[in-house]
Amino acid sequence: MTAPAAPSAPAMPVSPVRPLYVGMAAAAIAVMIYAINSDSDWLLNWVHVMAGILWTGIDLFLGFVVGPIMRRLPFEARRAVISQLTPRTLILMPTLSIVTGTAGWFLAKRMGYLDVGYPEFYWVAAALAILAILTVQGLGFLLPTNLKVYFEVRKPNPDPEKIGRLMKWYIYVVAMQGAMQVAIIVVMARFATGL
Repeated sequence: MTAPAAPSAPAMPVSPVRPLYVGMAAAAIAVMIYAINSDSDWLLNWVHVMAGILWTGIDLFLGFVVGPIMRRLPFEARRAVISQLTPRTLILMPTLSIVTGTAGWFLAKRMGYLDVGYPEFYWVAAALAILAILTVQGLGFLLPTNLKVYFEVRKPNPDPEKIGRLMKWYIYVVAMQGAMQVAIIVVMARFATGL
């Protein structure tokens, strides 16, 4: 009788970029560009709202559902999930944030929100400030941290302490992202009902 084979460790670091995901991101950006250049307010609004819903929904789900589960998993299980999850979110999340913000800017410009006076303009300023915070956190901290963790878990002998240090700050920033996502929904509800 032979002993069952031990599960093999993930291979050495490989690129988390997948051509299919890059193609899908390019298609999303192409649709956004088409919507911006079209005369259809409905299409531009749809692109902005759909990308925003996906971005916010995925962000909140990962941060408040998947995150707490991941912290309780054994290291090897977390390693397997991160190895599969990072390639799927690496292109998706930045694309959704870029499409949401860019389409929102052009929609606000088209609808005259950039020309409103005070105190109404405070809502526009709030939307821009929240978007700036989300973008800086997402592209400046969360994305690089995701990549560092991904490449560390793909090593034959990853350093769990290093991963723990990286994830400690990551959790706080994800919580801030969640709060900012809720805040932007409040601001967008004000836009939807009129300034």
